[in-house]
Amino acid sequence: MWVSATGGRVVASVATALFLATALPAYSQTLDQALSSAYQNNPTLNSQRAATRATDEYVPIALSGYRPQVFGSAFVGMQWAETRIDSAYARALGSGSISNTRTSPSGVGITIAQTIYDGLRTANSVRGAESQVRGQRELLRNTEQLVLLDAATAYMNVLQNGALVQLQKQNLEALREELRAARDRFAVGEITRTDVAQAEASVANAESELALAESNLNTSNAVFFQVTGLRPVKLTPGRPIDALLAKSQTRAVELGLSRHPAVKAAEFAVDAALSNVKVAEGALSPTLTLNGSASSNYNNSANVERQTSAAASLNLSVPIYQGGAEFATIRQTKETLGQVRIEVDVNRDQVRANVVQYWGALEAAKAAIESAQASVAANEIALRGVREEWRVGQRTTLDVLNAQTALFDARASLVIAQRDRVVASYAVLSASGELSATRLGLKVATYNPKVHYDQVRDAWFGVRTPGGQ
Repeated sequence: MWVSATGGRVVASVATALFLATALPAYSQTLDQALSSAYQNNPTLNSQRAATRATDEYVPIALSGYRPQVFGSAFVGMQWAETRIDSAYARALGSGSISNTRTSPSGVGITIAQTIYDGLRTANSVRGAESQVRGQRELLRNTEQLVLLDAATAYMNVLQNGALVQLQKQNLEALREELRAARDRFAVGEITRTDVAQAEASVANAESELALAESNLNTSNAVFFQVTGLRPVKLTPGRPIDALLAKSQTRAVELGLSRHPAVKAAEFAVDAALSNVKVAEGALSPTLTLNGSASSNYNNSANVERQTSAAASLNLSVPIYQGGAEFATIRQTKETLGQVRIEVDVNRDQVRANVVQYWGALEAAKAAIESAQASVAANEIALRGVREEWRVGQRTTLDVLNAQTALFDARASLVIAQRDRVVASYAVLSASGELSATRLGLKVATYNPKVHYDQVRDAWFGVRTPGGQ
């Protein structure tokens, strides 16, 4: 009679199978730490922050239309002239005249131009630029959501695949014990060679599954490092964030439609496109500018040492026909406006679909956990019973192998369901437009895009960025 040496260890309850790989050492990583690291170090998020800072500069660019334009000029040169007097009268008298003149002309000047009226193109450009800035901030917020969701998913994938590797190792050890027992019983004639072959096949299959599980774990470790910049070290169990979610699917959809950054960004794009239409229409309006200039020229001729002049003028330019390009531009911007208005509806439909999808996935994961826990408990009892019956000859080796496989599958399903439960809760919060470092309460200095905007909005001079570049 034989009892598996690993039977007690393998049959132990795995209601918390997801934590098999998380026996905590002196130092361990938490999900919040991974999210904080991703928030600070993720290259995709930092790239979007740089894009947001670049977009801020559109506002001072537009504001420059209100400001004067000043140009300075200077010149210096060399001038030579020869004058020959050779008339008939001069030749009769036996005389003629040749004169050479050399001068070094130079001068300096300044020109100032101030636009007084430009068909409100500057005002509309400023409004359009500000809408672009607000839209870019929403795109940044959307990127933050995606990065945090990716980080949570990567974290849970490492936990899941680490747990599956441990389960595969335990399953392989149990199957090897079954194989040893089968060979012992075959040696004394209690079973056939077929039983031994079945056990050998199960071990070989388990070894292949373990190699695949280890490969999946290596992949998830690499993705975790890519997203968070951290090497996974004994991750602590992840927890769902149900407390942060809306109370119902309907409410989650409402939040998503009103607050999701993708929807808000599309709405700001509409505002920017409307301003572009008005800017294009401004090309048909007259332009009034005030121009002033002053200059001093030296040694322009042999008899003039210095000449100083100043002028001021008020210029009105009225477009009559410019080749038709301005009309095409107006039509083009109107079509673009229609396109971005449609994009608002597209994003709203996508948000609604995502909320429904992830809410359903969350509910399914909850049910899957309950089902998997019941399946694990039932399969543990079944495996013990089959082993007892096998020992007295009422069950075959194949029955034991099948029972062992069924228990492993139930435990693996529990691990996957627990992972899906946590990831789905983050996905629902993201689909509602609420996933952020602030909302999660991460202990990290939050990035405020308004700081850079305030630093550059009214800057008249300077090429160095507020970051010192």
